[in-house]
Amino acid sequence: MKLYSSVLSPYARKVRAAIYALGLENRVEIINVNISASPAVVLDANPLCKIPTLVGDDATVMYDSRVIVEYLGMVAGSDMLVPASGMARCIVLRTQALGDGIADAAILYRGLVTAGLAPDAGLAARQMAAVEHGLATLERMAGDSTLGAGGPPDAGALSVGCALGFLDARFAELGWTGQYRALAEWYDRLAHVECMRRSVS
Repeated sequence: MKLYSSVLSPYARKVRAAIYALGLENRVEIINVNISASPAVVLDANPLCKIPTLVGDDATVMYDSRVIVEYLGMVAGSDMLVPASGMARCIVLRTQALGDGIADAAILYRGLVTAGLAPDAGLAARQMAAVEHGLATLERMAGDSTLGAGGPPDAGALSVGCALGFLDARFAELGWTGQYRALAEWYDRLAHVECMRRSVS
């Protein structure tokens, strides 16, 4: 299989972490691309020309990180990242949506500001508010252990961890670790898990 990826993308990092968590590193070639250049190899596979994009052994193409993580679990014959059914599945998917949503809002905010829209303009302010509300929610979850207290990380934890890593890399001025102490402690533990350490690049 081939994964088209980018080092700084939190969504691509989540998939890389999933590959390592599931023990699939010998079955997936990770290919970093400059997606801003709309590389033909990605466009040919994914009409949206986005990363991550996964091309399977049989040329089946999967895109959107959430879909790819589900697919990789199926390939590995494992539901360790996304439970097969029931409320446990819903909770993991909800946490994954929260992590991805924080990344979505941060990326949109950065794009708007880079394009010259004032940070206090309505749309930009709404995106930063989403990041802050998301962090506050994660702080509560970390405090009451509903973010996951132990054991191997699931897709929700990977999504949140990769979003927080993106904030560290691109929004250092937020200083979120000083404000959200329980979340910072949770993130520090997650960052030392092998699949997260290996997914950095």
